[in-house]
Amino acid sequence: MMTALMCMALNIYFEARDQDFDAKLMVAEVTLNRVADPAFPDTVCEVVWQPGAFSWTGDGKSDKPKDLEAFADAVLVASDALYNPEIMLGTKALYYHEKSIHPYWASSYTMIGMVGDHIFYIKKS
Repeated sequence: MMTALMCMALNIYFEARDQDFDAKLMVAEVTLNRVADPAFPDTVCEVVWQPGAFSWTGDGKSDKPKDLEAFADAVLVASDALYNPEIMLGTKALYYHEKSIHPYWASSYTMIGMVGDHIFYIKKS
């Protein structure tokens, strides 16, 4: 069984490994915001592995990191996100997508900004 740290690190690695700290932290923040939201599963691993939640989990490719330096960095960011909550950016973002795509669901939410290669959204109020 995977730990919350490993699930979070894998999510950060596969979603934002080539981006800066804030972009990686936003991936972690969305993951934790989903854990806290009653519409989503209750643990980090359940959120990460929820079918359809993150594209890398269902793309048929290996889920084993190849860039060990980038993975080590993802582990550090994941550790910060999980064990030092004061560093979090404090958004309520629950969704994001890569800037180059335009998913059907985006208009159902309120865009709050762009960080790295992603656009982030909250629920419409």
